[in-house]
Amino acid sequence: MTATPHPITLADWRAAYTAGASPRSLLAPLLAQRQPDDPAWIHRCDEAFITRQLQHLEAQGPGSLPLYGVPFAVKDNIDVEGLPTTAACPSFGHRATRSATVVQRLMAAGAVLVGKTNLDQFATGLVGTRSPYGEVPNTFDAHYVSGGSSSGSASVVARGLVAFALGTDTAGSGRVPAGFNNLVGLKPTPGRVPMAGVLPACRTLDVVSVFALTVADAAQVMALIEGADDEPAFQQAAPRPAWFGRGDLAVPGTLRIGVPDHPGCDTTLGYDRAFGDAIEQCRAWGVEPRPVDMRPLFEVARLLYEGPWVAERYAVVQALIERQPEALDPVVRRVIQGATGFDAVAAFKARYALETLRHQIAPLWQNIDLLMVPTAITCPTRSAVAAEPVLRNSELGRYTNFVNLLGLSALAVPSGFASGGLPFGVTFIAPGGCDAALVALGQRWEAARALPLGRRLRQAADADRALQALPAAQPTIEIAVVGAHLEGLPLHGQLLERGCRLVERTQTAPHYRLFALPGTTPPKPGLARAGAGEVGGPIALEVYEMPQSAVGSFLALIPPPLGLGSVELDDGRWVKGFLCEGAALRGAEDITAWGGWRAWLAGR
Repeated sequence: MTATPHPITLADWRAAYTAGASPRSLLAPLLAQRQPDDPAWIHRCDEAFITRQLQHLEAQGPGSLPLYGVPFAVKDNIDVEGLPTTAACPSFGHRATRSATVVQRLMAAGAVLVGKTNLDQFATGLVGTRSPYGEVPNTFDAHYVSGGSSSGSASVVARGLVAFALGTDTAGSGRVPAGFNNLVGLKPTPGRVPMAGVLPACRTLDVVSVFALTVADAAQVMALIEGADDEPAFQQAAPRPAWFGRGDLAVPGTLRIGVPDHPGCDTTLGYDRAFGDAIEQCRAWGVEPRPVDMRPLFEVARLLYEGPWVAERYAVVQALIERQPEALDPVVRRVIQGATGFDAVAAFKARYALETLRHQIAPLWQNIDLLMVPTAITCPTRSAVAAEPVLRNSELGRYTNFVNLLGLSALAVPSGFASGGLPFGVTFIAPGGCDAALVALGQRWEAARALPLGRRLRQAADADRALQALPAAQPTIEIAVVGAHLEGLPLHGQLLERGCRLVERTQTAPHYRLFALPGTTPPKPGLARAGAGEVGGPIALEVYEMPQSAVGSFLALIPPPLGLGSVELDDGRWVKGFLCEGAALRGAEDITAWGGWRAWLAGR
């Protein structure tokens, strides 16, 4: 493991400041590691810029801000007030007069910006070699690529030079570099994160992504930067619950994970065996992965670079490419100039094709909760990319290019190391709005894999993995069921249809009575709180978490004399649950002594 003279995770930084350290003392050794010939950086913030940030922090105090004194970097297509934005093209560069919204939010939370990072020019590429500021090498083996386009952001996080960094992701730029450098890459649902102040690649698809050493760190950063309700969004899926419909690792056999039916991983690097290990991890959880025919998704992916969406890139650089084409990297120029082969008719035809494919793909999410794919099927050497830049780049987008076109959420996580020593990562992909659910799953994955952080900086500790915040999730309500809605009983499907999650099996406080209601189909019990002079007892029940949006339709299904009220649990908590009108209990069989509906059914 590599020793670092400063904290590396958010938990480290919190602990150091709690112990009395100052930002100036902790940042000094980190800033000293920024070498002038390091191609990961395009702009290193100078002492005056950093001092201004520290002076603001010192007036606040360490306990006041969630990211107090935590160093971070941003990809150099994201504006920072007073600093140049180049997008790795010096001729295009300009000095920003206002920081991007995401940067403003992070600095307001106490984070300290220390630099802007290299990228494939105009965020066009997945390799990290298309920049006049230099090729960013893989942090484990410099013969291999770092991945792009957010190459520099991944590099500085993997080496512990910052705690986290922002990238952007159109076709995989926030995921491929994470996979190649043993990092977490959180790619939010398109539309969830504000894009004001971010130079577009494809404006209708782009999203700011987060690179971090742990899932918990990435989640906290996203929780701070998300929320784009005050700006136009081309795609925006509402947040879903923090779990996958009826699937939950806590309930064996319920989570449904799809995997490519023919992964196509590089056997020479050992990526095939590494992905096989990932599948075995699922099985160790009691989840049997389901093979998925990826062909419709690959058809979507082809639309991104072989279709008219490349015209969005042309729109960004039109003035420069028409006036000074030699200012662009030759490969980037070739890719972007492909836009001239499309017209408005082609654009609409491609949009129609996308919607047709979206309709074909929609049933996939009825059969699985999420996809697990290799983040990349191979990791090319820099020399291989130089020899065949377009081909080698396209290989890396196999499992990434379709994601934003379909408005999906994704989380890239380390999975292990291939036989040659390179990191191997997997990406979990889910419907839009599942960002919180992906984080919850990713945290469990991280704990199960128990890998070193970044470029083998050190092993992760429990504190590193502890979630401090989640991305926004749909509001939910806990509902207790005591009868026909219990798991395995006739009305349980009503809970499954509404994407409910089992929270616990427990019992009421010891002063309830349970009755078998006559003439109900299917048979149902009635629960009531014991009155004065009545003898009650604890009644077994199951507590489910239900999306608030589903409560109305659930209430409509509840027949009289039943209804939802408040039920006290044996630990003193109150939750919503089924109760029965007192009039309906007159003459009903009192089955309180059985301790629950399921026990009474079994012993009847």
